[in-house]
Amino acid sequence: MLRVLLLVLGLLPAAAAAQQPAPPNSLLLIAKPTLADPNFARTVVLVTQAEDASTVGVILNRPLQEKLQAFLPQDLSGEYYKDRVFQGGPVMRRVILSVFRSATAPQAPAFPVLKGVYLTMHPANIRALLADPASQYRIYAGFSGWAPNQLQSEFMRDGWYVLPADAETVFRRNTEGMWEEMIRRATKPKPTT
Repeated sequence: MLRVLLLVLGLLPAAAAAQQPAPPNSLLLIAKPTLADPNFARTVVLVTQAEDASTVGVILNRPLQEKLQAFLPQDLSGEYYKDRVFQGGPVMRRVILSVFRSATAPQAPAFPVLKGVYLTMHPANIRALLADPASQYRIYAGFSGWAPNQLQSEFMRDGWYVLPADAETVFRRNTEGMWEEMIRRATKPKPTT
């Protein structure tokens, strides 16, 4: 369904969809200024689709004050993790997820998001990331989730702008002002030919 949504929204050209064996499986949802839900007001959400057609994602621009260790079991150390923990969404707020870069698919389950970028909550992946000081990843507490067709109904209520996802935005160091920037990008008039 995400592939169909990308095609319908013009974010994946039909010719590219026919040629690509593995199309992008993600997009960015940008909350419109009128979106009143406090869980998502003024957010930029990276979303991807699971095999069962449910949509999962993480909020990219809500850093938390809590340190990583507050979310980890006692046997795990976050000593190598130097970034902030971000609020991924309103679902399971104490569960740790990660968006990470990897040249190869991880052995434990993970959602492919972009080329070389994955989303996971599997403990084996999280442990491996935390143990490797060279890993490139960001940690989220909780996630955002929509049942099959739920997100489409939110589009019908006109709550979101949609933009293609890119690794630069996903791993952006300073997320301050991200929502405003994405609003400008989403509302910029499209050139006419």
